[in-house]
Amino acid sequence: MSAYELLQMERDGAVAIVTIDRPEKRNALSAQVRAELIAVLDELRDDDGVRVLVITGAGDNSFVAGADIGEFAQRTPLEQRAAMTGRRVFDEVAAYPKPVLAMINGLALGGGCELALACDVRLAADTAKLGQPEINLGIIPGGGGTQRLPRVVGTGQAMRLILSGEIIGAAEALRIGLVDVVHPATELRERTLEFARGMAGKSPVALRMAKSAVRAAAEMPLSAGLQYETEAFITCFGSDDKREGVAAFLEKRTAEFTGR
Repeated sequence: MSAYELLQMERDGAVAIVTIDRPEKRNALSAQVRAELIAVLDELRDDDGVRVLVITGAGDNSFVAGADIGEFAQRTPLEQRAAMTGRRVFDEVAAYPKPVLAMINGLALGGGCELALACDVRLAADTAKLGQPEINLGIIPGGGGTQRLPRVVGTGQAMRLILSGEIIGAAEALRIGLVDVVHPATELRERTLEFARGMAGKSPVALRMAKSAVRAAAEMPLSAGLQYETEAFITCFGSDDKREGVAAFLEKRTAEFTGR
């Protein structure tokens, strides 16, 4: 276990599980939580023993129920601008070189939904609820929701959720593509870790190149994205992992990837 005040970090083989631990505040994203999340990402970035990260919330009711409204309630526009400069946890998660999975065990609202959107794969309990209810406070999503949500679910569904503030259940979130997998709540952790362990057994080089190329698809025209993919593919050809993966396939054995 790592020593963070508002996070718990544990390891399951090559998988790191980061738990936001503010159950009394429904794991709301305070400034300290955001800073600690960035710190744990930095800690694990160059740790070759960790290949996949899982982010979740403490307890059974909340992943992250939103931002800590009490922190910004009295801010002026200039104060809020200052608070939104520098490294932002949503962008750090999205750009992280290793796969990051959201294990959505309950409410994922506002900033919590945005944190999940920044992750690479979203696995939810069947009891989870998601939404962008900022409109009810007279504001809009400010952690990437207006940009990442349309890229995930399409413009129409994003408009529906952002303009109405509607909170939807896991089944509806799965239907529109807001989450990728739904498990019974009692099985969520076991099934998520099983999935994460399988991913962690792949080549770290290929995982990094694949994530980077898929992320590029949202930023580039098709022609540029295809060129980006070609270069990432060629980069894999220079790795020990590619040589090991091909050799293992031809020799009909399990590959042992080193990340080199």
